[in-house]
Amino acid sequence: MLIINAGSTSLKLRFLDTDDTLLADRELPAVNGGFDEDAVAAQLDALDGVDAVGHRVVHGGPKLSTAVLVDERVEAYLRSLVDLAPLHQPPALEGIDLARRLLPGVPAVACFDTAFHAGLPAAASTYAVPQAWRKRYSVRRYGFHGLSHAYASRRAAQLLGVEAERTRMVTCHLGAGASLAAVAGGKSVDTTMGFTPLEGLVMATRPGNVDPGLLLWLQRPGGLTEPELSDALEHRSGLVALAGTADMRAVLARAAGGDDDARLALDVYVHRLRAGVAAMTAAMDGIDALVFTGGVGENSHDVRAAAAAGLGFLGVALDPKLNTSATGDADIGAGSAAVRTLVVRAREDLEIARQAREVLASGPGAADGEQPTLR
Repeated sequence: MLIINAGSTSLKLRFLDTDDTLLADRELPAVNGGFDEDAVAAQLDALDGVDAVGHRVVHGGPKLSTAVLVDERVEAYLRSLVDLAPLHQPPALEGIDLARRLLPGVPAVACFDTAFHAGLPAAASTYAVPQAWRKRYSVRRYGFHGLSHAYASRRAAQLLGVEAERTRMVTCHLGAGASLAAVAGGKSVDTTMGFTPLEGLVMATRPGNVDPGLLLWLQRPGGLTEPELSDALEHRSGLVALAGTADMRAVLARAAGGDDDARLALDVYVHRLRAGVAAMTAAMDGIDALVFTGGVGENSHDVRAAAAAGLGFLGVALDPKLNTSATGDADIGAGSAAVRTLVVRAREDLEIARQAREVLASGPGAADGEQPTLR
């Protein structure tokens, strides 16, 4: 199975065998805001026997809450959601177009980052805004990074030797984008991102939670325009706004060297992270495991240690040696800790493959168009 993860800066291709063995891993840069079809074709020609394609799509909107076979109706609906995810939806749609042209007749399944959070309790998914907004514009908290949270929680349960249905985990996807999920009984019951991926934690170039009154104030006559505000919130906030760099490695190095801006950026980042973990724990009435994944979550023992240092009241404690030496999937918790802490390598490709196989295994009906109702 070919897994396509199309982003704003690159097209990632992973080819998996039936047992999830990784047979090929390629990454092609975006060129002039799009992907070079000839370069993609050359990569696909080198793959032997692509029998299905799984696509990562960030937004499934209010109507697509599970993975779905891609057909004309589904693709048209996904195009209608571009305004909800203007940075992420267009590349995913381009990836779908490319696969259809270059792999004619090969079934394609769209898997959504919003789907894992589609079943959030109303208390967690509802904004306290006018009902007319909620109905007319489908305003709700959608949540994102669902493919990563779903995989990380299931893999953590395997590492702990427990049933996912009997655990309460906070999964921390910490990368350029960052979010937390409260996963109780294998299901997401709360998350930090909301209607858009701007809400929640401090990220590389996004601010996380900001007072909406501030945003309105900035748009007063003579202030910022909506495009200027949008650009600042997407590309010029977060770590890059506080420390001048979006790279957590540089932030950590400069903070250790006494740089005040980097120190502030790290302190704000960790403050929000600790508060978010506590909030996710409250949504489940407790926590059994804390799971770190994503580029920062997997690779920065300093961020993990800083976060855990403020979570002792929840029962979180790390083994310093295990935390520092962790590579790949690992339990880094102190032996006496009431809450287990783990590092899990992000493998959204495995989650996409799992979901795609379920769709394709549902029988002839799936291929014949027994799709979710799209009106």
